[in-house]
Amino acid sequence: MAALRRGRKTLLPPFCRAFAGRRCQLAPERGAERRDAAPSRVSRFCPPRKSCYDWIGPPDKYSNLRPVHFYIPENESPLERKLRKLRQETQEWNQQFWANQNLTFSKEKEEFIHSRLKAEGLGLRTESGQKATLNAEEMAGFYKEFLSKNFRKHMYYNKEWYRRNFAITFFMGKVALERIWNKLRPKQKKSSS
Repeated sequence: MAALRRGRKTLLPPFCRAFAGRRCQLAPERGAERRDAAPSRVSRFCPPRKSCYDWIGPPDKYSNLRPVHFYIPENESPLERKLRKLRQETQEWNQQFWANQNLTFSKEKEEFIHSRLKAEGLGLRTESGQKATLNAEEMAGFYKEFLSKNFRKHMYYNKEWYRRNFAITFFMGKVALERIWNKLRPKQKKSSS
């Protein structure tokens, strides 16, 4: 059993490296791109310059999602580039959807609370100066109505989210196979004719 474990350890690292990608170097244009880039609307988070991994930033204040800063390898293949771009587009689409959804939710929730408090003859502040709120039962009606009103939007989002995730998973498999193939393929020697 110990011999099997030893053999497994020697096989596992090269196999994992086949999935991990090429050498860990920063693409030359990436450093300049980071220095000159204007702060994004999503987050000002910036990973270390010599990083060779994807980094996940702090949550966005509008969408509550954590933005991903994608690593761009120096020798990025066309298939890897296509996968990265698809992941970036999906992240941007997801950030935009949830930022809009959360803004709509907050606005409609405030309007609902104001209208209910006004209907009950209450002010926006309590006697102690705190913001007036409704109880859970009163808010349950709002939540149900909001979900019902946005049902089609959420159905479209879920369908699109699954479609995009299946496409990303498909391309991740293709990239993994491409990396394994490149590791196993014999190197062609240059002939000096």
